[in-house]
Amino acid sequence: MILCIGEILSGDQLKRVRAALDKGAFDDGRKTAGWHARLVKNNEQMQMGDDAAKALRAEVEKALTSHPLFQMAARPAKMTPLMFSRYRDGMTYGNHVDDPVMGRGPGRLRTDLSFTLFLDDPDSYDGGELVTDTTAGEQSYKLPAGSAVLYPSSTLHRVEPVSRGQRRVAIGWIQSTIRDPAQREVLFDLDTARRQLFERDGKSAEFDLLTKSLANLQRFWAEI
Repeated sequence: MILCIGEILSGDQLKRVRAALDKGAFDDGRKTAGWHARLVKNNEQMQMGDDAAKALRAEVEKALTSHPLFQMAARPAKMTPLMFSRYRDGMTYGNHVDDPVMGRGPGRLRTDLSFTLFLDDPDSYDGGELVTDTTAGEQSYKLPAGSAVLYPSSTLHRVEPVSRGQRRVAIGWIQSTIRDPAQREVLFDLDTARRQLFERDGKSAEFDLLTKSLANLQRFWAEI
């Protein structure tokens, strides 16, 4: 399941994020790529050593992880620290698949899901589409600022070259409590249905039954 989630960051938050990125220092993105991905990766990543950068990351992480749709779709157990990436002047990231395991020590995790949170208005730059290669063919994503695309980390994907302006995004990886993507989709559909039922009828016997089933399926499938 690939899901687009809108309005994660407000207009005021986006202004603060962009201002912080304008002042930030960036490194060559190839420093964090695997040996084969390094061959096709050409972008920049923000240095996260100072307090301002850490505060920026914390604000964006909070907005993302507190979003109900993100929680419903990802059901995160662990998440990598956010990284802020920048593409400009013909920068691109060719076809690659994300590493299956990331981090070290207690922060080590299995990458079940990847996300890209767009930070610049799509009209402000040319190119820069995230392209996923699926059984249904290639799908292209260039979302409004403040919106994110959440997709399985097993997906082959790329970022098209930027030919004008700059494309800035926050990216990260998630280990879900529900490892199987088909099971995550079942839970997402059930959760969506029960919330819609609640909005229409309030707390009813049908809502309670769906809630019970949702909770018990998570007990069957969860890995913690």
